[in-house]
Amino acid sequence: MQITGGYLKGRRLAAVKGRVRPTAAKVREAIFNILGPAVAGARVLDLFAGTGALGLEALSRGAKEAVFVEEQGAALAVLGRNLEALDLKDRTKVMALPVQAALKKLAAQEGKFGLAFLDPPYGRDLAEATLKGLETRGLLQPEAWVVAEYSRRETLPEVINRLQLQKVRRYGDTQVAFYICRENAEKQEIDG
Repeated sequence: MQITGGYLKGRRLAAVKGRVRPTAAKVREAIFNILGPAVAGARVLDLFAGTGALGLEALSRGAKEAVFVEEQGAALAVLGRNLEALDLKDRTKVMALPVQAALKKLAAQEGKFGLAFLDPPYGRDLAEATLKGLETRGLLQPEAWVVAEYSRRETLPEVINRLQLQKVRRYGDTQVAFYICRENAEKQEIDG
């Protein structure tokens, strides 16, 4: 597994052995091609971070800083090694908590996010609950993008309060939904 773009392109990432399902390189590359300039300068939240591949990819492509949320011990150890190897500890924060607890804690702190990723375990219906928690806790800047990775067997709503679904892409068993945080329900098409 390696970074697919930006100044760290080609750098290898350590992987977690076992039950963590990392986002495939082709899916990560497609996600970032769709997001394009929305990544530059963004404060990023990577939920269910695992190895940190999505947040690390965002940092490589110009994001300002990233917060990683992961509760599994093996994944946390690998994430720490990846941050160390890529010399990104000064631009990152790791929260070793369940996602909903982390969202609550983040809501009590200052700062909102311009880009959020979530890649929960499949088959547990966590994607929709996490999107709702992220939006209702006020953690998103206006026009923030949220990218949700989930199983093709699941369905996500088109609207979750201020989150408006813009597009869905399918890659095998994986679907990726792109939401934008808006004040109205108007759909904005993005390139890609």
